[in-house]
Amino acid sequence: MSLPNAVTLRVVVSASAALLTALPATALAQSGPTDLEPIIVTGAARGYIALNSVTATKTDTALIDVPQSVTVVTRAQLDDQALYSLGDVLRYVPGVTVGQGEGNRDQITLRGQNTTADFFIDGVRDDTQYYRGLYNLDRVEILKGPYALIFGRGGGGGIINRVQKAPSAAGQFLGVRASANSFGAYDLSADLNAPIGAMAAFRINAVYEQLDNHRDYYEGERFAVNPHVAVDLGNGWKAGLSYEHIDDDRVTDRGVPSLAGEPIRGYRDQFFGVPGVNRTTLEADIVKLRIDGAVTPDLSFSTTALYGDYDKVYTNVFPSGAATARTGTVALDAYSDPTTRQNLLIQSNLVWTAATGGVGHIVLFGLEYGDQDSTNRRTNGVLSNRTFNLANPVFPTVVFSAPARNTVSHVESVSAYVQDQISFGERFEAVVGLRYDRFDIDGVDLQPNPDRPFARTDDKVSPRLGLIFKPRPEVSLFASYSQSFLPRSGDQFLTLSTTQANLEPEEFVNHELGLKWDVRPNLRGVELGITGRISPAWQISGGYAWQEAVLQGNDAVRLAQVPEHQFSLWNRYDVTDRLGLGLGVIHQSDQFAAIRTSAATTRLPAFTRVDLAAFYAVSDTVQVQLNVENLFDATYFSDAHNNFNISPGAPLNARLTVRTRF
Repeated sequence: MSLPNAVTLRVVVSASAALLTALPATALAQSGPTDLEPIIVTGAARGYIALNSVTATKTDTALIDVPQSVTVVTRAQLDDQALYSLGDVLRYVPGVTVGQGEGNRDQITLRGQNTTADFFIDGVRDDTQYYRGLYNLDRVEILKGPYALIFGRGGGGGIINRVQKAPSAAGQFLGVRASANSFGAYDLSADLNAPIGAMAAFRINAVYEQLDNHRDYYEGERFAVNPHVAVDLGNGWKAGLSYEHIDDDRVTDRGVPSLAGEPIRGYRDQFFGVPGVNRTTLEADIVKLRIDGAVTPDLSFSTTALYGDYDKVYTNVFPSGAATARTGTVALDAYSDPTTRQNLLIQSNLVWTAATGGVGHIVLFGLEYGDQDSTNRRTNGVLSNRTFNLANPVFPTVVFSAPARNTVSHVESVSAYVQDQISFGERFEAVVGLRYDRFDIDGVDLQPNPDRPFARTDDKVSPRLGLIFKPRPEVSLFASYSQSFLPRSGDQFLTLSTTQANLEPEEFVNHELGLKWDVRPNLRGVELGITGRISPAWQISGGYAWQEAVLQGNDAVRLAQVPEHQFSLWNRYDVTDRLGLGLGVIHQSDQFAAIRTSAATTRLPAFTRVDLAAFYAVSDTVQVQLNVENLFDATYFSDAHNNFNISPGAPLNARLTVRTRF
């Protein structure tokens, strides 16, 4: 679809207050939708701008009518910025900071809430700890604020939803991409779509990545493949079946230690693990089935079933304390942590559209069932030398022989929810809903002698209320109230102590006021952000977030990894039909690496990074792209896990990509 010459601007300003209610003893290639598209969460997009989403309400809703902050990063933007990980994507999203994840998983902080589990794929929970790829995605959606009504437990600060590419009946095509960067990393990927007669289509995405960066001893490789078939069943019913296999093997790197309350300087490339020991591996198999269709003209049904089998191991040797001096020593520690998980998740929705007395209703009825089995065993390492000498670096040897944890757990969850999107004429809208969750965990900690069983059942009700006033069709003012909760067994169900078992779940409450304004039809903003086209040749995506993250009742306790100010802006300008240029800027003010409870807490300094890109269409089917990261070679620290594990940002580097489509 071509864009009009007269283009539009949407500006969204959002202010929110997120509240953690702590109970006693709480620890602190865009193909577009098609006639065979079975995954209705894809929504419509034009370049960098997404027009609508099913994720935020589970109904197909224009983003201007969603009474909460939503940021969408489309396939076009993922490609232009040469993004390869969720961490890369989220650095350009205001209100989100990326954590180190101990060098083995995605970990983020959304509105002050740190999480390893608030990730979803096509609206279904994806809570195992691993690095998620982007090769098979149509878009990434970032929803901010508690979303228990739609997504259940967790999501105290928001959630990340990945939307997979889906088969298309529009025609056959093959896309191939080859890319390499100046560190020595490279990747090859392919995207093949083929109609199967008039009633079905098949699509397969695959990628191989050889990993490398500026850090000593870092390396790895990842292979993934995702075949996907879609079938028109007739009478308005469709089905989609997807299978993804992931094989990931890489070095775990927990960065550099601190010195006197700041990251140590001068050791940007120094590895503080043990070569050959620090490693994380993942094998995952994920099957997803979706069926949807129209029961009547006013009633539609969809159901999604996902089964995932994950086998992961990570082994870490890492700094466990601050450096004693610039050329002094650093304490080390080590452990090995294998985990397996099997997830069975089923989600069904009915959407009824009706009008009564001039009032419109889109009513959602939903049921969810989850069955999750997890095993986790941790073994501490015994080091030949527990200190690392910065003046004379010699890696110790390590033997893993001290059991620390051995847990088996089973989680069963059942949820029911109802939501009504109400339209009072053209100016007033409301979103009202209620969700019931029953979360049941039982397990055994096998490490004590005798074994220690644990169990707890929680029944929670989560409300949602959103009000929208539209003085003009292109302007909406909204207010929102929402809640979420997190059971005491945490993100990953690893343990439940006797004390925790007696405590109610943590609760999260969000109050939000916002403005969305379509100044022009193709530009939208979120939280003082803008995304879309200023002119037919100029696309932008960016935002600014101001956050003050403190513990309720004690303003002296500052939350971890929440910079007060964040700014990002990415531009693409097409100089000619064949030549385009890109320019990006990221700025973050300083932030604490861990919850600040004393002056000794490590502070990550503020930084500004500038990125550059050039795009050239060699022909109608071949494009060459050069992306330069950290153009001015700034020294900065991108993220952290705690006071003593801090990741140095990459120096000046470049990536060359060749992309073709037939």
